[in-house]
Amino acid sequence: MRGNTSDKTTLAGMLGKITGQYGKERRTWVMDRGIPTEETLDQMRQADPTVRYLVGTPKGRLTKLEKDLATKDWQAVKDDVHVKLLNPDGELYVLARSLPLRCKESAMRRKKLKAYWARLKELQKRDKLTRDELLLALGAAKEKAGRNAHRLVILHLPAPREQVTSETFHIELDRNKLKATRRHEGQYLLRSNLTGEDPAELWRNYINLVRIEESFRPLKGDLGLRPVFHQLDRRIEAHVFISFLAYCLHVTLEQYNKKAATGLSSRSVLERLSEIQMLDVTIPATDGRELRMKRYTKPEKIHHLLLDQLGFTLPAQPPPEIRNPKPVVETF
Repeated sequence: MRGNTSDKTTLAGMLGKITGQYGKERRTWVMDRGIPTEETLDQMRQADPTVRYLVGTPKGRLTKLEKDLATKDWQAVKDDVHVKLLNPDGELYVLARSLPLRCKESAMRRKKLKAYWARLKELQKRDKLTRDELLLALGAAKEKAGRNAHRLVILHLPAPREQVTSETFHIELDRNKLKATRRHEGQYLLRSNLTGEDPAELWRNYINLVRIEESFRPLKGDLGLRPVFHQLDRRIEAHVFISFLAYCLHVTLEQYNKKAATGLSSRSVLERLSEIQMLDVTIPATDGRELRMKRYTKPEKIHHLLLDQLGFTLPAQPPPEIRNPKPVVETF
């Protein structure tokens, strides 16, 4: 694909490719909220009146439907998951509320907002800060905090050519947005034309998409799948293949980790074990040769404890090697 390709522009081609290869019968399209647009859904319905879809919707639509959803009762689909159903115009909207997701989103929001607020306080205390320098610093702080955090803070900025002081630059929480954010945390709105389906089944189908997306996080982050700078197909495929093998090892480690109940994530285990490093030790001999030894550093007590929990044992230190140095070539 060309660079800077929008996800929603690739959907039509993908739908045609999969339908042409596998047919149309009894397929339900499950898509994240950033991919299907109203135009795309209309095209899907016109191309195939029997098409079935289950898609996430932007949070803006949740705000529009909030008043109608407030009159509906929650239904339990799982111990920690409840749903509300709304059925306007032949479509079904499912508002799902997950307690674990709410705890996760709330913790992430508090962490990001706390760090962003601390950074703003630092900028307020800086002396001799010009307005342009302030705007650059604010831009970097906003990018690091993310939209969900920085939108909760109201910035009062100095006017152009005005000096930066505590009177011209001050901050405050947007309590209305914070209240709305707290209310919506752990909730997501699904949209489907499967009006006769059990809401619990719809929720389980959508969670499959969430699990798939979770697999891309370590691929893109921990394992560095992107950015891809190759230009030849075979090199791109090799890059993706190696990343996929690394992901398989990542998942395997995750399973060992769950079985051992270490209380750590795979990322934390790898960070801890990365403290054990491999070194090349070279000792010159009197006859001109070299004694080379590969040695890993001595594990600390916490490393031994973690390895024992996971059921891993470190291999023996590699045997030393004796090598002749590269011959010296003299030119005349």
